[in-house]
Amino acid sequence: MFTGIIEGLGTIIEIRPAGREKCLTFDADFVLDQTKIGDSISVSGVCLTVIMIDGKRFQVDVSPETFARTTFLRAKIGDRVNLERALRLSGRIDGHLVSGHIDGIGTVKWKQNTGNAVIFTIGVPESLSRYMVKKGSVAVDGISLTINNCGRDSFDVSIIPHTAKLTTMGFSKVGNPVNIETDMIGKYVERFVNKMQYSDREKEAGQSVDMQFLAKTGFL
Repeated sequence: MFTGIIEGLGTIIEIRPAGREKCLTFDADFVLDQTKIGDSISVSGVCLTVIMIDGKRFQVDVSPETFARTTFLRAKIGDRVNLERALRLSGRIDGHLVSGHIDGIGTVKWKQNTGNAVIFTIGVPESLSRYMVKKGSVAVDGISLTINNCGRDSFDVSIIPHTAKLTTMGFSKVGNPVNIETDMIGKYVERFVNKMQYSDREKEAGQSVDMQFLAKTGFL
């Protein structure tokens, strides 16, 4: 679990096949102290497991599913990435709860300087925008951001100078793809409501609540 508060940037220094997977090596801009093999690191929003670490350098395996659903499909050596190590529950939780499980890919459609901030408009499919609300949270390339406005196929976020300096949003261009993780609360609420509505229909049809019904509706 992560917070969407980026610790710093890193660079892809190696991409090589590893069976059906690919093995990626990154060079972080900061020392990964107290990080060990088996730990989780969010790389531009994607939760990955460390399989090798040496100072600022670490290596991960990326599954075919992850490549298909994230911007790693277009990754190349030299690309810059956002890095965040897993949160510690003993400290303050800034940002919002981010799982590192990407829902889909968005595209930077427009950007404009407004005061000391930069407003980004990011295009997304309706399958993602349905979970977005004005002033709600979203993770863009692993960055916890507040949605200014949202529509059926896009949403707006403000990038302040501090965020621009520490993350890839500082040099992101129109047309760039970005990893999107919507707020997990919305997905859970939808799931629960759908199950409740299904249960109500079953009751109206004379279905009793028994062990078979609970198993069928996913409660067992």
